[in-house]
Amino acid sequence: MEPDSFLPLPSATFHILMAVAEEDRHGYGIIQDVSASTNGELKLSAGTLYRSIQRMLEQGLLIETKNRPAPEDDDERRRYYRITPFGRAVAQAEAQRLLQLVRLARKSGFAKA
Repeated sequence: MEPDSFLPLPSATFHILMAVAEEDRHGYGIIQDVSASTNGELKLSAGTLYRSIQRMLEQGLLIETKNRPAPEDDDERRRYYRITPFGRAVAQAEAQRLLQLVRLARKSGFAKA
């Protein structure tokens, strides 16, 4: 399957992929990262997050990793997620699509540089 076949990505999916792009995260960590990176404009509910993660696991965008932090920094109930190479390719394709939209908006006078 081609990365472009997933476009446009749902906003929650794109933000989840960005949240796990640099490091493995558990669900609550993803919620916190998305809220921080959007200055609180996007607040994922637990239901939205876990439905999205389940779909993303099935699509091969994420994997659940067995790597865990040190026991004193961990809660054994947490599940940690990692972006896959395919998930990274899909996120890059979406970022490119969004960049093209911004360029068009600037050219049309709808957005300023």
